[in-house]
Amino acid sequence: MRPEDCAALLHVSGAGALCLAVVAAGALDRVAVEVGYGHYAEPLVPWLPPALAMPCNSLVNLGYVALGWRWFPRAGRGPSRYLQAVFALLALAYGPVQWARLWTQHPRAAVLDQWVTLPIFAWAGLWCHCLVQGWQPGHVVLGTGASLLSYGLALAHTRGFEGALAAHVAGVAGAAWRAQRRWGDAGSAWTAAAGFAACLGFVLLKLGDAWLARWDPFRRLSGHFWSKVCDVLQFHCAFLFATRLGGRALSPCPAPPRLEPPPRPGRSLQAE
Repeated sequence: MRPEDCAALLHVSGAGALCLAVVAAGALDRVAVEVGYGHYAEPLVPWLPPALAMPCNSLVNLGYVALGWRWFPRAGRGPSRYLQAVFALLALAYGPVQWARLWTQHPRAAVLDQWVTLPIFAWAGLWCHCLVQGWQPGHVVLGTGASLLSYGLALAHTRGFEGALAAHVAGVAGAAWRAQRRWGDAGSAWTAAAGFAACLGFVLLKLGDAWLARWDPFRRLSGHFWSKVCDVLQFHCAFLFATRLGGRALSPCPAPPRLEPPPRPGRSLQAE
């Protein structure tokens, strides 16, 4: 692993351990979350183990793991590789977090699932910010910290998480717009549009889970399942967009040309 990969792994695992410790200590137990199979339209399969009681909603989380593995950088160096490695590791980690929530139906697992969603959106925005402003570690640290702290809104209001998530989505949209104007082309514009369409589908299909279940096609492959498919797609579009623009904006600076000393004047044969 290159140093950028090691740094990304250290930072993601460290932040994840901190979130897990805070949740396990009960500091966020007052957050209102939805738990119980009654909140999902997919019917249970009684003969399957609890980890697969809702097989479609459970197995779709493998998409996050596959996406993280697919996009983990194998080439490149510098800030561009670090930013991509962090985002890939966030995708890899998010699949098991989602699966744990479905499996256990425990309030703390639901809180952890909500909480880690925010820095994932924040990182997409920070990546786009670095495409425009250049690599600024201080801004990245401050942005990540502000994102993690914003989950405190969920303690202040029953809809605090939704408000924080909406602010994150708006921030990503603004950062992506600025990056597109600076470095984008028609291809990246279509990728961004597809990503935000997937984001809209993620929200609407999740909200309409119970309503859609009135129709047969959405009883097993429920609205919640398709919302997770849209979530994986928006992850993929974010990778496509940022790596396409990052090749121009964050490519390592070439080494300065080597200056050769001027030739020493010599005697001319014609002068002789």
